[in-house]
Amino acid sequence: MAREFFGTDGIRGRVGQYPMTAQTVMKLGWAAGKVLASKGNREVLIGKDTRISGYLFESALEAGLASAGINSRMLGPMPTPAVAYLTSTFRAAAGIVISASHNPFYDNGLKFFSTEGTKLPDELELEIEAMMKEEMTTVDSKDLGRARRVEDASGRYIEFCKSTFPSSLRLDGMKIVVDTANGAAYHIAREVFDELGADVIAVGADPNGMNINKECGATAPDNLRAHVLLERADVGIALDGDGDRLIMVDHRGDIVDGDEILYVLAKARHQAGTLKGGVVGTLMTNLALEHAFDALGIPFARAGVGDRYVMELLRERGWELGGENSGHIICLDRVTTGDAIVAALAVLAVMRSTGETLEGLRADMKLYPQVLLNVPVAKKVNLDDNEVIQAAVRQAEQDLDGNGRVLLRPSGTEPLVRVMVEGKVANDVQEICQRVANVVGDALD
Repeated sequence: MAREFFGTDGIRGRVGQYPMTAQTVMKLGWAAGKVLASKGNREVLIGKDTRISGYLFESALEAGLASAGINSRMLGPMPTPAVAYLTSTFRAAAGIVISASHNPFYDNGLKFFSTEGTKLPDELELEIEAMMKEEMTTVDSKDLGRARRVEDASGRYIEFCKSTFPSSLRLDGMKIVVDTANGAAYHIAREVFDELGADVIAVGADPNGMNINKECGATAPDNLRAHVLLERADVGIALDGDGDRLIMVDHRGDIVDGDEILYVLAKARHQAGTLKGGVVGTLMTNLALEHAFDALGIPFARAGVGDRYVMELLRERGWELGGENSGHIICLDRVTTGDAIVAALAVLAVMRSTGETLEGLRADMKLYPQVLLNVPVAKKVNLDDNEVIQAAVRQAEQDLDGNGRVLLRPSGTEPLVRVMVEGKVANDVQEICQRVANVVGDALD
């Protein structure tokens, strides 16, 4: 069955445009409610980030769910991983997050979690898609759902995050800048690190409904970098708007991305003998990380781009650690989805237990220069079947001499082919990427 609503990360779009309209979201609430009610559990948690449109969609969702006989527990502003965690602890039928993650405020979306705190199973998504085609009805008045606020949701999640940090360690004497992107973790992240003893400077923690992700947070880490240097902090931590991406900054002001965070965590676990299996990255993971893992004897596998695919491969292999260079870090021994606060605590635990700075922990893994060019194309084509393009790729790989990578990816939403080349020498990478991009452009013009 073709999907109309659910993508790889839920539903997302411009507010006021289909499917992110009040009418469609209410119908989605009803459709999800009908499907969930048929399974017997009638409790659903609803959280949101700080976008002004969250009020609109929160009300629409609650109305749709109530008309299907589902009770809503309203969490208010709450990070995506917090909703996943609370859905599991409440044994709710599902958790719904109203968020467009790292997008600007004028976008919004919906993410669904199962009662286990994982992404909704495909079969349930398909049932909801099918129910959307039915006419919306309302249960008898005595069976209508009710809504009530969960007053201690933030406190529950703060305590959970702290529980993932070793009880033998504290953060006393450590100055940390925390940038919460004016998003869902604005009232939570600071408390977690503060209660563990850190001296916390909070930035990006004054949401007004329209400044989420605006020149701050994990997608704009220069803001964090400037504050780390200004405050002479030991480390900086940046989250995105819904709190599932993590980018860090060391005390020298250097930005530390998801690949480098994965390296720090995997190496520490490997040395401690606690790394279960290997590590999962994506097609965009820097080749330097793969080479570093090879040198350490750590198995590594690449999934498709997207934390959903990282999660699927982790479960298939029985491994626990994976992520993306964008900052989605998944520690399955602690959480059921990407969680920026938990991942940051894991890095801080390594710093504390070793006495090393973040700069020192990642010093022996230098990322290779990576160039990405978007090539407009006039038509869709199977790149694997185009001999001219494949010849250019083979020549590029030969020129890189085993010390680089070429990746071509057609965009799923735009008439573009993304050409990525990485290698050890920046000038070579730039020249080779431009050459391959020119061939792709000429061949698909």
